[in-house]
Amino acid sequence: MREIIEPFRIKSVEPIRFTTVEERRRILEEAHFNPFLIHADDILIDLLTDSGTSAMSAQQWGAMMVGDESYAGSKSYFRFEQTVQDITGLRHIIPVHQGRAAERLLFSLIGGPDKHIPNNNHFDTTRANIEYSGATADDLVIDEATNLDSTHPFKGNLDDKKLKAYIEEHSPNRIPAIMLTVTNNAGGGQPVSMANIRQVSQIAREFGIPFFLDACRFAENAYFIKLREPGYEHRTPREIAQEMFSYCDGATMSAKKDAFGNIGGFLALNDDSLAERARNLLILTEGFLTYGGLAGRDLEALAVGLEEVLDEHYLEYRLACTRYLGDKMNEAGIAIVQPPGGHAVYLDAKRFYPHIPPHQYPGQRLVVELFAVGGIRSVEIGSVMFGKRDPETGLESPAKNELVRLALPRRVYTQSHVNYVAEVIREAHAHRDAATGFRITKQPQFLRHFTAHFEPLPN
Repeated sequence: MREIIEPFRIKSVEPIRFTTVEERRRILEEAHFNPFLIHADDILIDLLTDSGTSAMSAQQWGAMMVGDESYAGSKSYFRFEQTVQDITGLRHIIPVHQGRAAERLLFSLIGGPDKHIPNNNHFDTTRANIEYSGATADDLVIDEATNLDSTHPFKGNLDDKKLKAYIEEHSPNRIPAIMLTVTNNAGGGQPVSMANIRQVSQIAREFGIPFFLDACRFAENAYFIKLREPGYEHRTPREIAQEMFSYCDGATMSAKKDAFGNIGGFLALNDDSLAERARNLLILTEGFLTYGGLAGRDLEALAVGLEEVLDEHYLEYRLACTRYLGDKMNEAGIAIVQPPGGHAVYLDAKRFYPHIPPHQYPGQRLVVELFAVGGIRSVEIGSVMFGKRDPETGLESPAKNELVRLALPRRVYTQSHVNYVAEVIREAHAHRDAATGFRITKQPQFLRHFTAHFEPLPN
């Protein structure tokens, strides 16, 4: 088989700033050891997120030039609406400025005290918006997902037996929605099979519960299905995506992922009454129905991006990038979530630093070290992000896993950049025994990982 190459030519470049170890250690101190608080200009390789960080194509830039900035009835909205409807088959397409705004609209309307919303794994903003409404967010991913070394092809699947037991425990009238995140970001970027999507949909219909997809990486999930699920090898990614959406009643999407957008998202619904209520709230909080907090040029770029992301050559290249970095880690004996996900490689910080206990945040130590050693920014997905803190006692229950996500922006970095990332990780691994943990000195009530302050513990 020939080498998988980038299915594009590089037409414009942006310089990156090189810093010394001494400079980076000073930068970390000034940022209170939180990579979110580091100025982007001080980052060499930015793997903090794949959200809004992709490179747009010439076609997207061209489309932006014809964006219609009319306040109401913009033709750019109708192009965007038609594109989303063609892919999802859902009737009501409500634009928002990013995915968490779609979550806020949805859970403001269906959430609330004594409500319970299951998912394979809720990611951070989804969980926070559910909990902010007063509802409870629960994870029902299959047991294979808890084994980081398992090579199960669809570790993002939601466990159907757990779901039925969950419905029986809480009763359908207290469960306003069942969600499924594709791909499963909090679980290592792992895909969900079509059989599982179909099965969850059937259970939802059996109990009369609406079924939603968190669809920000729907195209990557569709390509995993093509590669791994029997019967789909000759289907196009677009056809697979259309079948995925055919089983749901609605979807939230951050278009900053699989639409190559720097901003944007949508809430898609079939329920006429819920859509009307969501649009009324949209006008109050985001903007008019046909722009929803976005410029017309953004809607044009997203419409093009949603078509481009389903190109099979692109998806083959996209999954090859993460697999390549994952293979580098395997060769070095560095533990990761297996198999590599669609958008990111997840390092197992618990095994990277076995001497640092969860309450001292080994994942935070690892993200700090990657920046200190090589200027790489990543993100902790462990007890900083998902630890449960008792508001009365201050005691904390750790997360199930202590991971560090290396999220690859779409169409941004080359193979040599990835080789450099692997070298830096190996160097940090070689000096792991001397590393100490952290304690939190300042934190907000919600989504603390974005703005918390840390200080290193002494040796």
